[in-house]
Amino acid sequence: MPVYRQNILLEVARGIKAFLNFEAGLTRGPTPGEGGGIQSLEEAHKRLEDRNRQIAELEKKVRESRSDAPAGDLKPENVVWMFGTARVGSTWLGSMMDEPTGHTMWHEPLVGALFGGFYYGRGAHRGGKHGILGGPDEKRSRAIRAFILASAHEKFPEVSGDGYLVVKEPNGSNGAPLLAQALPESRMIFLVRDPRDVVSSNLSGKSEGGWTAEAYKRGRRQGTPPPSDPKAIVRKGAKKYLEFIGRSKEAYDAHEGPKVLVRYEELRADTLGTMKRIYSELGIPMDEDEVARAIKKHSWENIPEEKKGEGKFYRKATPGGWREDLTPDQIQMVEDITGPLLQEFYPEQQISRAGV
Repeated sequence: MPVYRQNILLEVARGIKAFLNFEAGLTRGPTPGEGGGIQSLEEAHKRLEDRNRQIAELEKKVRESRSDAPAGDLKPENVVWMFGTARVGSTWLGSMMDEPTGHTMWHEPLVGALFGGFYYGRGAHRGGKHGILGGPDEKRSRAIRAFILASAHEKFPEVSGDGYLVVKEPNGSNGAPLLAQALPESRMIFLVRDPRDVVSSNLSGKSEGGWTAEAYKRGRRQGTPPPSDPKAIVRKGAKKYLEFIGRSKEAYDAHEGPKVLVRYEELRADTLGTMKRIYSELGIPMDEDEVARAIKKHSWENIPEEKKGEGKFYRKATPGGWREDLTPDQIQMVEDITGPLLQEFYPEQQISRAGV
């Protein structure tokens, strides 16, 4: 509810209360024809008490709905962002982190896409104070912060006290800097994967018969279907990687709260060791037995065979598979587009163009 409407309601409520007090004052004393004023005075007081109680309840509800009121018991420092991009293993990591007691995963709210797509894509930051996301950074951050915390409380009221809300946001990572600025005390996981494997997985899902293409065909996904030309899929996937991983890196570099950089390849090679490092660097207490059970429950081996394979959501989980999946031209395209990030996160896996 807008603040100005809340203030109006409060003033109306107070006005009604003042009027009722005045009305009650008029009824005091003997009332002609009713056998004295004692009974009417008692009735007036009772009516006044009942109405005052109703007004008090209304005032309480209005105050609780104010945007500057605390949004539940969720501690902002217990919000754990998971940034990166699609197909980097965020579903797997998020599912494991959802298992321990007191941990809840918020599965892709796309709040980052809401703000990031508008702010960066539409140039909303150039709107000055009249733009919905324009003006001073601190004012924009306060507005985004209020939105996030209020939404989280409405959807997950059970997360309170020492509970953690793990926000899996790969497809909203283009807004990562705005979200991190809004909750500077929050914790952050920056999950990266070799861009060639990310694009390879993306190509498999969006090609004819792939899980993404089928989702659009059957109406399970709305909007513009992905391109069917492999070259267009590869180019678009590489550009998305550059934007989303780039924004995530920007947020990670600037964030002063607890944070951890995780490579998918490390998570696959030593899952328990990497999970222990994640919890340690984020300063989150960890029950090793609970985490070990979560790892086993969500392991590649425990995914039903009919749900994994080429063209499916659970595809390979094999780092380096891009060497067999992509053509030399496709590999060069991905490396040309994502070059700076590839060199930073995977310098040891650079390949010679001469050997492609």
